[in-house]
Amino acid sequence: MQLNDYEWSGNPRGMHNVGAYYPIVRDRYPRLQLGWYKFVAGGEEFANDCAWLLENNITPIIRIYRVVPGAMGADSTLRAQWSAYRGAGVKWFEFYNEPNLPDPEWPEDIRSRVNPQNIEEVIRPLCENWLHVAEYIMSIGGYPGFPSFSETVSSNGALQWQDAMLIYLRDHQLERFQTVIYNGLWAAVHPYTLNHFYQEVPGQAATPRLPAQYNALEEGWHFEYPYDPFTQVYDPGRTVFGGTPKTPNGDPNGLTAMGLAFNTRLKEWFGADPVPAVGTEGGIYPLPINESQRTDPRFPGYDRVAHGEATAALFNWMAVNGPEWLLGVCLWKENEYYDNGLPAVQRLEAVSQIARGGVWNSSMVGRGPGPVEGEPTFHMVILAPGLEPAWFFDIARSYWNTFRPMVTTNWDFIDYIPYDRSLAVTVVAPSDMAQSMSASIVGKYPNIQFDLILTNGDPTGAADIFNNRVWSNRRFG
Repeated sequence: MQLNDYEWSGNPRGMHNVGAYYPIVRDRYPRLQLGWYKFVAGGEEFANDCAWLLENNITPIIRIYRVVPGAMGADSTLRAQWSAYRGAGVKWFEFYNEPNLPDPEWPEDIRSRVNPQNIEEVIRPLCENWLHVAEYIMSIGGYPGFPSFSETVSSNGALQWQDAMLIYLRDHQLERFQTVIYNGLWAAVHPYTLNHFYQEVPGQAATPRLPAQYNALEEGWHFEYPYDPFTQVYDPGRTVFGGTPKTPNGDPNGLTAMGLAFNTRLKEWFGADPVPAVGTEGGIYPLPINESQRTDPRFPGYDRVAHGEATAALFNWMAVNGPEWLLGVCLWKENEYYDNGLPAVQRLEAVSQIARGGVWNSSMVGRGPGPVEGEPTFHMVILAPGLEPAWFFDIARSYWNTFRPMVTTNWDFIDYIPYDRSLAVTVVAPSDMAQSMSASIVGKYPNIQFDLILTNGDPTGAADIFNNRVWSNRRFG
């Protein structure tokens, strides 16, 4: 299956239900302009609601709840319940929920041994039983979700759990897993963004506005953490997998991070094209119920009003600027938004949701920036492997306050430049790498304005050339 083959509403805006057996409030969802609705179900109690949602172009996702499931397999009851939902039209299913949390997801007698290094007791049964579930969901015409992880950051964090499961499947069940990949696999993710987002000061991509100035209807939002310009000024070259001394265990706490990590591994280890990622929980969290929130002191915080503006903006950013595989996020969770009177409810009702649909498919093929017309609106410096950003910043410090390019060793960042902006790229490379780097970048991104500087074994000289040729003139030779 290709991304365009998956059936869904074309609308990334979603909500998570209150919980199993709690009745839903149908009239809310058209007003919220939802495209997804996530159910945690106890059994078949929401089958009729799913049929109604589909009639109203809202895509339901089903996870049937079990207490402390650990690595349990599917029994006949679960299979019958999944089949009942499939009969109501549901195609999107997930099983297991944040298995990287020993408490409450695993039985008490094994919690002390739940970690991604425990292959025999944890990873093997988790993968084998999930694979059986995925094959059953696939057999009834549904899409099986790869398990979501709590986006923890440690040596046993979300990335380490994901990699442990994928390595096991690669090494022990390659053919079966590849069959699932190509027949409906998707990644269930839990992107709780913290305060890793901002709206830029107009024309200054690396400078956040004051939260009191946030406006969902204006441009300049950045939800691509850790690839946003502000983060790249703070820690050049940071990726979801880390890549810098400040991120030894990776950095998965962003809207796009875990979906990007999953699809990167699928490409590297299985040769697969991207599969959809859907946030089955998430949103801008913690919720500012009684006080402002500022989890990461590097980024602006947000109060109730700013949270509402950013929440509405998040979904339209996904529709217009987000990666093509990120199909939606279901906000955690409905009762918390309504019971606490969060302004986000009113903003979601008031701000028109942009649909992905055909506009995306016709305009966004290949991602990356649009053609350069006049002077580029964005600038990136790509250093060849082996060149460290530190020397570049040290040498160019005097120019830094007047012109701030993104400096990185990874040209995948180009995918995160909005297609409605134009891009200039300067590659700094030794002569033996220059041709291959140039061909890789220009071949994939024909719209960029490209410039090459050879180091000839002297990084300092290359930076001096850059200063004279690019920074001082704002031109490309």
